[in-house]
Amino acid sequence: MKESELTTLLHTMTLEEKIGQLVQLSSNFYSDAEGALTGPMAQMGVTEKLVADSGSTLGASGARQIIDLQKRHLEASRLQIPLLVMADVVHGYKTIFPIPLAIGCSWHPELAEEAARIAAREAAVSGVHVVFAPMVDLVRDPRWGRVMESTGEDAFLNSVFARAFVQGFQGNDLKNDRDRVAACVKHFAAYGAAEGGREYNTTDLSEWRMREEYLPAYKAAVDAGCKMIMTSFNTIKGVPSSANRWLLRQVLRNEWAFDGTIISDWGAVRELLAHGVAEDEQEAAEKAIKAGVDIEMMTLCYPHALENLVADGRIPVSLIDQAVFRILNLKNDLGLFESPYRGVDEEKEKEIVYCAAHREQARKLAEESCVLLKNNGILPLQGHAKIALIGPFADSGDLLGSWSWKGEPRDTQTLKQAFLKDASFDTFFAKGSGITQTNSHFLEEAVVAAKQSDVVILAVGESSAMSGEASSRTRITLPDCQQKLFAALKATGRPIVTLLFNGRPLELGSLAEQTDALLEAWFPGSEGAEAIVNLLTGKTNPSGKLTMSFPRTVGQIPVYYNSFNTGRPLAENPQEPKYVSKYIDCPNEPLFAFGYGLSYTQFMYENLKLSASRLMEDEQLIVTVTVANVGDRPGADVVQLYLRDVAAETVRPIKELKGFKKIFLKPGARAEVSFTINEPMLRYVHSDLSSRSDSGRFEIGVGDSSARTLNAAFDFVKKDGVPR
Repeated sequence: MKESELTTLLHTMTLEEKIGQLVQLSSNFYSDAEGALTGPMAQMGVTEKLVADSGSTLGASGARQIIDLQKRHLEASRLQIPLLVMADVVHGYKTIFPIPLAIGCSWHPELAEEAARIAAREAAVSGVHVVFAPMVDLVRDPRWGRVMESTGEDAFLNSVFARAFVQGFQGNDLKNDRDRVAACVKHFAAYGAAEGGREYNTTDLSEWRMREEYLPAYKAAVDAGCKMIMTSFNTIKGVPSSANRWLLRQVLRNEWAFDGTIISDWGAVRELLAHGVAEDEQEAAEKAIKAGVDIEMMTLCYPHALENLVADGRIPVSLIDQAVFRILNLKNDLGLFESPYRGVDEEKEKEIVYCAAHREQARKLAEESCVLLKNNGILPLQGHAKIALIGPFADSGDLLGSWSWKGEPRDTQTLKQAFLKDASFDTFFAKGSGITQTNSHFLEEAVVAAKQSDVVILAVGESSAMSGEASSRTRITLPDCQQKLFAALKATGRPIVTLLFNGRPLELGSLAEQTDALLEAWFPGSEGAEAIVNLLTGKTNPSGKLTMSFPRTVGQIPVYYNSFNTGRPLAENPQEPKYVSKYIDCPNEPLFAFGYGLSYTQFMYENLKLSASRLMEDEQLIVTVTVANVGDRPGADVVQLYLRDVAAETVRPIKELKGFKKIFLKPGARAEVSFTINEPMLRYVHSDLSSRSDSGRFEIGVGDSSARTLNAAFDFVKKDGVPR
């Protein structure tokens, strides 16, 4: 449909029909309208006319359901405007990939893009038009349950993955590529900075820090062409995001030129009352529409109040028209006016969804997402060994994570099933404990199994419900019963390989020191069990690296690699016993640092070289390093480039990730890895909130983690010679 035709359609609509387009209702209103309208949801004030006029729904899926739903909607719509179908496809539709935090640990954005492409393909054939993903929030507090949805603590890395996910979901031709879906980036903005790591809690950041650290990943997603942005539940500058004109109109619309659709999160418009910035639904509607929220999700302030607000002259009709036009334009971008049943196909759905090819990709990504945190030589497992597989995850399908909407734990292969496929092991099984409870029988059974074995594989962690939305925790340790299980097994004297299943970095306590090997598996997805067995047996060599630091204790939080130096840094005053920035009862450093991860082979870094000792503003500087596989196995390593601005107009991090390359080397092989440094990479947010570079000294670090690098330095000189 041409833009002129969309404009004509807009002018044909009544005000009531326009307001309907701004409303998103859950799918039960459409699939069983009479039951929904006469049941408890009727208290919301939903009418049959509003359902007919509404512009979008969430939570529906399945080719037959969507075909029937869209057919009924078109029949009820006076102007035959198709319904947008949206859903929480976060890291897979039916084929579930590892959680996003794990995907980040792959340091493989091409695989992340492919995962999003597959999720889009399955969702589209099942009738979904828009997915509520990716979440690009920067996170540094593992108490917050939704760290599982992010790719970690670094703005640069999050930006790389934001672009990859958007490209994977949307492709290059959304209208004609019916295997793609529109991406809704969330949560705008700074949701990951909630105080105390408590869900839905207040965020209070300076604008300087927001622009420097928290906004870049959203900007990267906008630049990649994302079609929709979701507001966050938190406040920014004391104003909830869904009523925040500065955030939505000044930053998103004016500065970033975002012309897509803005949607509230579930119930967020009416929650302006609870926040205390609106007295009633009318004021909430007025503030949200003026701020720029186009779609109100699952509350009805807009249909209850907008007509009166127009009649009273408090808002112009043009404000509603702008929002409606953006929604119509999104439908047009998806080709829904020409093809209301876009991409949906019952037969193709049976063929594509959860197919073997998609599951194979899920396995590959799971293998690259797991992070080997410790290994005293017990791994990889030797053939013909006796294995005791013990723990609440030993025979559990709860490997998908809390946002695996269509994933089925009961259909997911368990570790026990995966191990039984490998005839080279004699394997004993015992539950040992549940997630939060155990008993003497479980413990005794586990000890017996351990004593019959050569090595214990202990599968422990959080249930999927213990992370994700509304799953904040003050104690991020393993539950007491699982720690008790570990202690009982340790007493047998058998070596222990610990597998962690979790949606956040955990406080591991003495377990990290006492276990013989430690593999962070996260929630690895549909093919996670097979991926883990491949890693444990050496069929695949671990290559994952952490993208979020593991604290030694919850008291360190937030602990992250790119912190500021402070005026009394411990590193520069190691002999000062007291008056430096440190804890008196714990090291400053995390237990496991950003970028850290082990392999079954060893990599040696040497010959760090710079193409020049001085970089002029209009030139480039080439950094090279030689990486050699000095072990006896083929493997992959992530070569990481860090920069530090030694003296700047504002404080700068002690190091910042600026580039990375994942390389594969056979035993004995060497590779020269290069990075290009240019002026844009040296820009930062100044105290006047402008982003620019300064002349000065820069330090370079290249290595296999943020904690281990080879170092060099160069001087950067701007043309104008203007000092800082």
